[in-house]
Amino acid sequence: MAYNHQSEIASSSTESPWHAKYPAPRTVAASISRQELLQWFQEGKEAGKDFVLVDLRRTDFDGGTIRGSLNLPAQSLYPTLPTFYSLLQNSRVKHVVWYCGSSRGRGTRAAGWFADLIEDNRDTALTSVVLEGGIKGWAGAGMEYTSFMDEYDASAWTT
Repeated sequence: MAYNHQSEIASSSTESPWHAKYPAPRTVAASISRQELLQWFQEGKEAGKDFVLVDLRRTDFDGGTIRGSLNLPAQSLYPTLPTFYSLLQNSRVKHVVWYCGSSRGRGTRAAGWFADLIEDNRDTALTSVVLEGGIKGWAGAGMEYTSFMDEYDASAWTT
């Protein structure tokens, strides 16, 4: 079945948004610039070891993802956050970087939820941050950035 943007718009006007069934984040998570994240890669830090990248996109996952990212769609994320936190608690990971298309909706919401969880556990070793500009900002910043993407498809970013 093909994706139909018009039917999504029609149904979204009659249904609550996906995140309405979950509480709003209490915390506004800090952000990280794409320049700082690029510097981590250039310094030899590795996604999955030194930090975790979470791509929150679901149906708009085309065009590639930042190297080493996990794809955890925002629509099913909230109930899984305690398990995700438990997995990271005893790791050497210090930062979880969340992003979506622009990091103005799903990205900020997920980063806030995870920051709430960190705060509730009085964890001072782990931080939750949102990538400024999201994947669109990353892919649009040039080859220096796209060289750190998996399955990069330039045609997906030209519209």
